[in-house]
Amino acid sequence: MTKEINTYCPKCGVHTPHTVSVYKKGRERALAGGVRRHEREKHGYGGQKWPELKRTAKTTKKQLLKLRCKGCGYTLQRSGIRLRKMELGA
Repeated sequence: MTKEINTYCPKCGVHTPHTVSVYKKGRERALAGGVRRHEREKHGYGGQKWPELKRTAKTTKKQLLKLRCKGCGYTLQRSGIRLRKMELGA
């Protein structure tokens, strides 16, 4: 994948060059309400609230692209294609 593509920017209203990067998930918050609730439900009788996934069905993940407009700096996300590995700057 190239590091820069020319695509439509919804904020500018025209086609402008965009820098391409791969979306990376941030660190999950340990003190979020759902995490604390799930941690509480795992203790005591009854065990796990929902089944822990042991094996995954898919061998690849859909890479999410982050496109940043060079004109205004607006960032938009575009769902990518299924790939084992994505390299930028090809």
